[in-house]
Amino acid sequence: MIRRRGRSAAGRAILTVVTAFGALAGAALAGAAPAGAVAEGRSIAPGVTYREFDVPAAAGTAHAHLLTVDLSNPHVRVGLLHPGAVAARATVSAMADAAKALAGVNGDFFDITETQHPGVDATGASDGPAVADGQVLKSAVPNGQRFGPALPPGTTTEDVVGVGTDHRARLDRLTLTGSVRTPAGTLPLRGLNQYALPQNSIGAYTARWGAASRARAVCGTDTDRGAGCTTDTYEVSVRDGRVVSAATAPGGGAIPAGTTVLVGREEGARRLRGLAVGDAVSVTHTLTAASSTVAYVFAVGGFPVLRGGEPLAGLDDTTSAVRTVVGFDGGGRRLLLLALDGATAYRPGLTIAEEAATMRSLGASDAFNLDGGGSSEMVTRDPGAPSVTVRNHPSGGAERPVANGVGVFETG
Repeated sequence: MIRRRGRSAAGRAILTVVTAFGALAGAALAGAAPAGAVAEGRSIAPGVTYREFDVPAAAGTAHAHLLTVDLSNPHVRVGLLHPGAVAARATVSAMADAAKALAGVNGDFFDITETQHPGVDATGASDGPAVADGQVLKSAVPNGQRFGPALPPGTTTEDVVGVGTDHRARLDRLTLTGSVRTPAGTLPLRGLNQYALPQNSIGAYTARWGAASRARAVCGTDTDRGAGCTTDTYEVSVRDGRVVSAATAPGGGAIPAGTTVLVGREEGARRLRGLAVGDAVSVTHTLTAASSTVAYVFAVGGFPVLRGGEPLAGLDDTTSAVRTVVGFDGGGRRLLLLALDGATAYRPGLTIAEEAATMRSLGASDAFNLDGGGSSEMVTRDPGAPSVTVRNHPSGGAERPVANGVGVFETG
């Protein structure tokens, strides 16, 4: 049972099915919506339903597009949509079509601009950890380096929403555990395929990173994304357990399969300078979950807004925006993917506090905020259609290329 000690104005909001975007089955809801009470929508596939409805809010009426996914259905799964490289971007529709997904929404916040670092290009890489098909793609940037709104108190860039091998959704925190073993000793690894490294650290980049420059990795500080780029850097490439090359600054270009590039800044650079071509080096890395012993087949970054039926303390209740959020019920078997519409009439959107209340009113025990604004998008595929259809109106007037997304797939 979901614990509900109190209800905000947004949590008491009337959720009303509207016909501006096509009639949906079911009656309008009046009053506070109990779990599962949103009017019945349209089945996309067994276990997957799409519906849309209005959400009255402080800044005006928002319009929501909702996917409900039954994770207990053996013919449905959820996975990460991504463009094939960590440091790359693509539209949700392009990623969904390439992966043959039934539906999807945008994912994590990402490095979209580098105006504070002249001469350094934005990488397009996401802020938080990412796991696709059980494979670790990347770890999280430092809290102070992330791109996006301020994190709620007590949350970090390591927070994820994921689905485990048990087909249950959960909130968790994924922390990088890694090391670089050298002839002089073992060094801690503090980064994996991430666009910003902690100060005084060493980060690893693999073929999954892509061809983007690694120059952004040594810009900013742990507390100030806009701080300058350090010149105290060093980079070595390791292949077949040996150092094969070295450079005084981070490079770019595709990394061959089987090669790991180590980038060091400040103290990390000093330690890497002790290596010579031919030295034996081994690199290990994994993501360690804070609360689950079940392996993740999918995980994406963002930040939690609802946990155990209760909104997190300190959620922003003043700034309204178009948003994307994922939630699930107490057993993690029913997944809710919600994207707001960015059409002019609905563009004010919801505050993060209203977002949490809305997800609770839909029966979610836990909810997790994803990227919003011009990134918010939902796509679905009609039965037999060769490509997906964008269901909401992106607030920028067109689809924005994003770092990743949450995809819904039909199995078997």
